[in-house]
Parts: sequence; C-alpha cells; structure tokens
Amino acid sequence: MSNYFRITGYIKERDISIIIDSNGMFDKVWQFSSYLVQKNIKIVEVGSNDKIQDVNIEPAEYDKNHIFLRACAKGQPQYIDHTIDGEIFKAIQVGEKVYIPNI
Repeated sequence: MSNYFRITGYIKERDISIIIDSNGMFDKVWQFSSYLVQKNIKIVEVGSNDKIQDVNIEPAEYDKNHIFLRACAKGQPQYIDHTIDGEIFKAIQVGEKVYIPNI
C-alpha cells in the first residue's frame, strides 16, 4: 500500500466536504492533490497510509484507475478529539466518517 493516499477536501461552491482515497492511481501524493485542486476542491488534510489512522473507514482496495469517495457531507470538515489508549488525537470528521490524519 505504498501508493495509498487520503485527502479531505472542501468544495466551497456547494458547501460540501469530502474524504477521498487513492490506492494505486497516483505515484505521489502531490499528484493526487493537484488532480483535486484542478477540480476546484480546497485541500484540508493530506495523508498517506503510514501517517493516517482509520477510526471507522475501511481501506480501499488497490485500483490503478479509480479514486474512492469515502465520505461526503454538507458543510466543512470538523476537527474532533479522538482517544486511543488514553492518548488524545485530533481527528477529522466528514458526516459519520472519522480518521486521524497525522498519527
């Protein structure tokens, strides 16, 4: 999963936040980010599989041709506290989906 990337974005024109994963479509995270910026998506968080901690999002399967919409909700993404083994981390939430972007 060396090419597994996750981006949380915000589409201002529609007031929608999203979590999108790529697992094989891009070689570098900047390529994925650039692709989304070209679609007028503001980047809120960027991470790779070695830095993110899933809370309630299942990892996407390998796919060189697709990106995966993991969550979508009205409004901006929210930062919340999430505790793991007594340690508090800043997690990001879109709708009901939550993950820690920088563990």
